[in-house]
Amino acid sequence: MVEFEGGVDYLADERKTAKFDLESMKIIWAGGKHNLEVGDRVGRLVASDPAFKKDDRMQLERRALLKNTLRKAAHAWKRINELRLTEEEASLLRFYVDEPAFTDLHWGMFIPAIKGQGTDEQQRKWLPLAYRMQIIGCYAQTELGHGSNVQGLETTATFDPEADEFVVHSPTLTSSKWWPGGLGKVSTHALVYARLVVDGQEHGVHGFIVQLRSLDDHLPLPGITVGDIGMKFGNGAYNTMDNGVLRLDHVRIPRDQMLMRVLQVTREGKVVESNVPRQLIYGTMVFVRQTIVNDASRALSKAVCIATRYSAVRRQFGSQNGLETQVIDYKTQQSRLFPLLASAYAFRFVGEWLKWLYTDVNEKLQAKDFSTLPEVHACTAGLKSLTTSFTADAIEECRKLCGGHGYLCSSGLPELFAVYVPACTYEGDNVVLLLQVARFLMKTVAKLGSGKPPVGTIAYMGRVEHLMQSRCTVQKAEDWLNPDVVIEAFEARSVRMSVACAQNLSHFSNQEEGFAELSADLVGASLAHCQLIVVSKFIAKLQQDIPGNGVKEQLQALCGIYALSIVKKHLGDFLATGCITPEQASLANDLLRSLFSQVRPNAIALVDAFNYTDHFLGSALGRYDGNVYPKLYEGAWKDPLNQTEVLDGYHEYVRPMLKQQLRNSRL
Repeated sequence: MVEFEGGVDYLADERKTAKFDLESMKIIWAGGKHNLEVGDRVGRLVASDPAFKKDDRMQLERRALLKNTLRKAAHAWKRINELRLTEEEASLLRFYVDEPAFTDLHWGMFIPAIKGQGTDEQQRKWLPLAYRMQIIGCYAQTELGHGSNVQGLETTATFDPEADEFVVHSPTLTSSKWWPGGLGKVSTHALVYARLVVDGQEHGVHGFIVQLRSLDDHLPLPGITVGDIGMKFGNGAYNTMDNGVLRLDHVRIPRDQMLMRVLQVTREGKVVESNVPRQLIYGTMVFVRQTIVNDASRALSKAVCIATRYSAVRRQFGSQNGLETQVIDYKTQQSRLFPLLASAYAFRFVGEWLKWLYTDVNEKLQAKDFSTLPEVHACTAGLKSLTTSFTADAIEECRKLCGGHGYLCSSGLPELFAVYVPACTYEGDNVVLLLQVARFLMKTVAKLGSGKPPVGTIAYMGRVEHLMQSRCTVQKAEDWLNPDVVIEAFEARSVRMSVACAQNLSHFSNQEEGFAELSADLVGASLAHCQLIVVSKFIAKLQQDIPGNGVKEQLQALCGIYALSIVKKHLGDFLATGCITPEQASLANDLLRSLFSQVRPNAIALVDAFNYTDHFLGSALGRYDGNVYPKLYEGAWKDPLNQTEVLDGYHEYVRPMLKQQLRNSRL
């Protein structure tokens, strides 16, 4: 143990055992020295500001909770302006405040949608207002009756040529907008997605900017019925967000408030496609999905940091020299925890690659090259699904890894789970997204041999004949360290599962019936393809120049753990498709245990590399100094129930029972 900042570092001995340069790993995790420096500075700025204190929010009732969020959002905006923060710094500040708020949708959906779908003129009008927070926007797409099926939305926007206006209307109860964050009580404007109707003809779903509330007194405007949808899962959590319901009763808006970058309605009521390709909207989609994947790595790393530090602090059983065994030294704990640690790094690196993909897609779109769009759509849909589902499950696993104390709100894990789990549904239900990937895979298999080779993340399917026949060459456990061996095993598994699905589909005269019948198998094939992408991008990262003593070796160990833990979890796939033998599976398991032992002395330093402040973690169990038990004890006495010795209700209900003063009743 060592003294630091006036306290004791109970994890100092753990940190001394690390076999790599921590500062270099921090730079790798952050994605560069600049990112590390800016993130560190902004994170500490938030942590040191009492106005951003968050340890009491789980005890606040709903109205007080939302008011507290409004206060923090206003203070954040004040600090952003006072310090003249850049857009990058401002985004990081909101991230480190670590509280779902109406500003998330304003900056994360409303503004990007206008940038992606609005004309130059519309952007000049609306973006300055939004950037200065003179209007507050939300993204109103999901309805009470429709979510993933956007084409099924019922809200209509009918053009009135005499008034040069659109009439936006909710024709049914199920057409009510339902769920948009910020809509319930805060937003002044909404980007409402509705079915465009011109001269009795429908022209698909488009976005319309609708003012909801007066900019003077914030009251809803005529024809607008709007409110909050009520309490959601968890204490605190997403209850800091005013997810809303919206009914529109023939609300009129000017014609130029339909976003018209791709499709335009003229003054005369003509529907005209602009010279801007409809495919440009894909750029916004890729941006949103790469953000979600990066958020998955952040949420997962946060949970893993808490569970890893607490596993090193907690001791149970096996007393040696007067000390019980650290929980992290049990192989059962390592086999559950270390694959999650490896996954956090894997998702970070695939998120980095998606940032590159976003830039690449935009360049291709500007050059009117749309050839890679189907592959990009499938890739981003699949990675959103894989990373969010895995992360939600992993946060819950981290709670279990912390034993009983993980169930306490003060562990930070219940709230982290409650905040994160909606990611499995928003921006596309995860199963629906995997089925979209499956359609792309089936089309790819059908085109094999056509002379047009697959591209991007699906390029390996061009070697289908080899991969259908290949045999894994592993003869000893160490052979699994060869990245070529790992990649080929994952490629063979993916190809064979996709080809098997395609062959089974061919037996159906009606392809849609076949797709529905085989949907569970198709989801499995999609998952195999997406796991291959993550493994391949982790391996590609390791082929780059990685500075820092011992850093590359640790990342290689984590990459091995990530890949082989998938082999172990999905062993049925690998064996059933003949990609590996039972003996090779056993050797993979042997190496996995060895890699756990290699990571063990580095575990605390590997989570320190995330560079999270105690404020951001918000966990008594995940404290940097490991001083867990005094903080748990102190925290208990801060609970409102402990403000009085005799609880409210004792004299009404408990005392009569104790004194036998309740009336006798016949049961």
